[in-house]
Amino acid sequence: RILNIFAHKTVLAPMVRVGTLPMRLLALDYGADIVYCEELIDIKMAQCERVVNDVLGTVDFVAPDERVMFRTCSEEKGRVVFQMGTADPERALVVAKLVENDVAAVDVNMGCPKEYSTKGGMGSALLSDPEKIESILSTLVKGISKPVTCKIRILPTLEDTVNLVKRIERTGVAAIAVHGRMREERPRHPVHCDYIQAVAESVSIPVIANGGSSDMVKTFEDMEKFRAAAGASSVMLARAAMWNPSIFRQQGALSVEEVMEDYIRYAVRYDNNPFNTKYCLCQMLRDRVESPFGKRLHAAQTNEEICEVFGMTDFYNKTKAELEARKAALQTNGDQSEQPKLEDDVITMPVRFERRDYPPQITPKMYLLEWSRKEKLDQPVYETEQRTQDRAFQSTVIIDNKKYRSALWEKSKKFAEQAAAIVCLRTLGLPEGRIGEEHSGLVNKRKRDDRKCAALDDNESCKEIFSDSQLSKPCKLHN
Repeated sequence: RILNIFAHKTVLAPMVRVGTLPMRLLALDYGADIVYCEELIDIKMAQCERVVNDVLGTVDFVAPDERVMFRTCSEEKGRVVFQMGTADPERALVVAKLVENDVAAVDVNMGCPKEYSTKGGMGSALLSDPEKIESILSTLVKGISKPVTCKIRILPTLEDTVNLVKRIERTGVAAIAVHGRMREERPRHPVHCDYIQAVAESVSIPVIANGGSSDMVKTFEDMEKFRAAAGASSVMLARAAMWNPSIFRQQGALSVEEVMEDYIRYAVRYDNNPFNTKYCLCQMLRDRVESPFGKRLHAAQTNEEICEVFGMTDFYNKTKAELEARKAALQTNGDQSEQPKLEDDVITMPVRFERRDYPPQITPKMYLLEWSRKEKLDQPVYETEQRTQDRAFQSTVIIDNKKYRSALWEKSKKFAEQAAAIVCLRTLGLPEGRIGEEHSGLVNKRKRDDRKCAALDDNESCKEIFSDSQLSKPCKLHN
């Protein structure tokens, strides 16, 4: 383990709703050495599946509800630190093992005083429980191959603060980030550089000074002044970088207008959540958020509308066209490689059900059900098993005395059934309802009776899903 990767560095601090992929990449472009992601809660991350996104060129950690909780890419590999909120050693280790191959290090948040972090004993609540701190950090240090760090706030007395960081050092962590304020203090309170200095003098590992955005750091040169005043090895910036991440430029900061355009390019390129995009841009606007321009930005609901506000529509259209072309090429290649195979008496293909590839009210199971009705066959029957080692699911669908199954395991029973339906539909050469699928013939969708539901029940019928020509398509397996 290399312990000096945190020495003599400039660092983007972990910031909720700010430290997503576009901001991290922007900070690195401007000169930051290391970037932390926003704090992500262990319970939510433990439920995620690691998914390689070939269209965007990213690795996504996707929750059961299809939300991307953490997205990273090769451009930041070796420089991104994953920060988690946790109060449980075993759960922390599960999450750390999930992400360790895609990040440079894993950090435990022990400094955030906000309720969303402290509830459940996380964040700065851990400062009152040094035994739990030791347990979490020791478990992580022993359990993963990447460096482990933590970020703390100072305690009410200098002696207590120094004693705590000495205990933390003994766990084997690679570095400690110290926010020079106490739990109850806020940005309007001065940062206690003397505390950070005392910490740095008491341990042999790198100490990263944090908390100087208001008092001391307004330019690139100010970062070195803050580092020297705190006696620290490195400097971590939060709000100063949130307002203008080009503060990391040695040549001097750029205008906020130029920075916002650079940010938007990354947000579109990596399909960032539009509300997150808008939030970060509004932080950069600061007091101009109530200006006519700021109000236009605030009214935007999509990344496309945000681009319109900034006069970047041509860039948006070009980038989306490139991404769509890449997606189409990948689907074509995938269709060629995902040929059905007969294993024992089951037809298999290596496919997954990707919810984002289908309209909100459409699923492959619906298509298969309607086809079976039109063919006057018995309804499809799904048999699902769960694997003990990782609790993943695999489903087999039986229809017309034939069995179909995906060779890949899914995180949920519902997704496993959908994957099995996809195998059946693709083997038979039938449409499955994917977005952009030509001539699916889906018309006159039967409306639900005043029920607002995210997905249509698979047992509900659709009229005229298939044209007559689609009912007699031969099975790919026997071509």
